Amino acid sequence: MFIKSFASVAVLAMLLPAPQASAASNESQNRIDATNTLPDAKPGECYAKVIVPAKYEIKKEKVLVKPETEKVEVKPATFDIAEKPVLIKEGFTKIKVLPTKFKQEIEEVEISPASTMWVTALGRKGIPASPALLAAAKTNGVDLDNAKPGQCFKEYFVPAKYEQTQKEVLVKEESEEIKVAPAQFEEVEEVVTVKQASKKKVYKPAEYETVEEKIEVEPAKAVWKKGEGPISKIDNSTGEIMCLIQVPAKYKIIKKTVLKSEPAIDLVDVPAETKALKVSKLVSDATIDKVKIPAEYKKVTISKKVSDPLFVWREAGTPGEGRYTGNQICLKEIPAKFAKVKKLVVEKPASVVEEKVEPVKRMIKVANVATEAEEIRTKIPAEYKTVEKRAKISDERLEWRRVLCKTNMGPDINKRIQQALKDAGVYRGPIDGAIGRGTMIAVEKYQRQNGLPTGGLTIDTLKKLGVL
Repeated sequence: MFIKSFASVAVLAMLLPAPQASAASNESQNRIDATNTLPDAKPGECYAKVIVPAKYEIKKEKVLVKPETEKVEVKPATFDIAEKPVLIKEGFTKIKVLPTKFKQEIEEVEISPASTMWVTALGRKGIPASPALLAAAKTNGVDLDNAKPGQCFKEYFVPAKYEQTQKEVLVKEESEEIKVAPAQFEEVEEVVTVKQASKKKVYKPAEYETVEEKIEVEPAKAVWKKGEGPISKIDNSTGEIMCLIQVPAKYKIIKKTVLKSEPAIDLVDVPAETKALKVSKLVSDATIDKVKIPAEYKKVTISKKVSDPLFVWREAGTPGEGRYTGNQICLKEIPAKFAKVKKLVVEKPASVVEEKVEPVKRMIKVANVATEAEEIRTKIPAEYKTVEKRAKISDERLEWRRVLCKTNMGPDINKRIQQALKDAGVYRGPIDGAIGRGTMIAVEKYQRQNGLPTGGLTIDTLKKLGVL
């Protein structure tokens, strides 16, 4: 009876499932993070982090519920009665069976071993740290394997650093200025031509104009930016949406003066003048002198990046640069748990006591021993029970999957999603095209029922619903 009771307790302890909170925590710890690299996307597409559920299979296992035992019976001696003038009863051996004695003991059984867990805070409000947060801390220098219980590490943001440089920009090109020296004459008393025919040089200055020039200061590029889904994300692991956005090039307009026409000299004919008076004789003809005017430059201040923004992790309380982001991990020590189990142990095994009975010598009827007393031992075979166990064949994974976000959603497709969820029996709200918390809860329920990744309106889910 004791063996059967103790075996039942052992089987029940083996078959009872672990607490749901511990299972969820272990699943989170074993989750594989495949989101360190962004997907190869096209501009306008959005991707979100989703949880691809773990896969299980059912296995049958044979469990011992009652060990093999032995039953002991004693067959007493038999006698023959005879009328003889001899002993009425010969001496024989009397066998007495002493049953097994048990005593009760209390055994302390470890039901949960001591362990450590990474959490967001050491107090009651701390929750298990996500694999993505642990991976970020490890990437940025935190030695997770050698950390001590009670240690906390915080994440800080260090912004990008820039330096200012001066650059000269041409605002006026180099040119020439022409200066004219007029012809020289001397006066003489003569009745002749008072002024010979000559050529007059007239200076025509250079002409300039102001033009605008468009200079590219930053080329066009494609960047990943955080997008928005129909509602805020529900947990810390999934729901983050990233969109590939085309950023146009940046330009700066500057004004500069350029030469429109070169300076020139025009030759004008001057006729000779005659008069009987003093005349001016040409001593030297008019001359020109060209003077170089240097180009003009303007200094422009340019900002140049010397270091990119980065995230750093260090132990809480350690001084350093950066602004605290609010992310924190702490190594929490979880003590072992024990349970007291009552059990019966054999204090003294079953045994046999032999007692010698002396013969009785009288002239009466006697009983002669026909057969001696003997033990009969019977083997009781062990009992087994076949149970089904759920075995994991692949862990949960965090992956990037293409999703619908606010940029590519509208009332029409939203109503089709709600109608498909209602047809699947997971949504009871109105078909109004407004994707709210109720609709997203129905989406996650549908994903879990169909073994789909959870965490957002993925393209896989929409195809399964028949929306796409």
